[in-house]
Amino acid sequence: MTHDEHELPQMVIRNIKAEPLQDGYQLIRLETNRGNIDFHYYSAPDTQRGAIWVGGVGGGWDTPANGLYPRLCQELSSQGIASLRVRYRQPTSLEESVLDVCAGMSYLESKGIELVALTGHSFGGAVVIQAAAISEAVRAVVTLATQSYGAAVVSQLPPECEILLIHGTVDSILTPACSKYVYKIAHQPKRLILYEGADHNLDEVAEEVYQVVHNYILEKLK
Repeated sequence: MTHDEHELPQMVIRNIKAEPLQDGYQLIRLETNRGNIDFHYYSAPDTQRGAIWVGGVGGGWDTPANGLYPRLCQELSSQGIASLRVRYRQPTSLEESVLDVCAGMSYLESKGIELVALTGHSFGGAVVIQAAAISEAVRAVVTLATQSYGAAVVSQLPPECEILLIHGTVDSILTPACSKYVYKIAHQPKRLILYEGADHNLDEVAEEVYQVVHNYILEKLK
């Protein structure tokens, strides 16, 4: 199961609560021995493909690029890819946030999903890289303005897992050198896109990011 010597603390899922569908998704709550994790789950019938989306240290349901996450969740679910947005329990803890994503992958697995793409913004870039390094289900990782701290395990991603790194050239929070560093140590196949004049949230290039990430995930999970 693991491609990394670092062992995460154990998380035990004790109960799952699901609320009725609203705005295209269900609110799912996993009750665990380490606290509750909330998901927005966008289902896709009879699919084996899924995507997980995480934000930064701000926590909550934050999304970069002018509502990128809910837009893509809706679009991809209509194209046969289920989506799960994760709200971290402890958005400043890298280890706990990786656990949240791993719990999300377990939830998708319980729905019959076998192939997964992970997308993370800022702090979430390191979160999804770490989660991908310990899962055999992940086929694609997308980082948006990622931090470099905690991302060195990108060199340990399974060979079948590809990475796309996106960063703005005028990021005032995390310099594009972060993504360049991660790109340098990642194995092929890999891709780096730098958007001229875009800041940390990538709002200036929201439509371009939407199209690129949409097409990338569709291609890698086909």
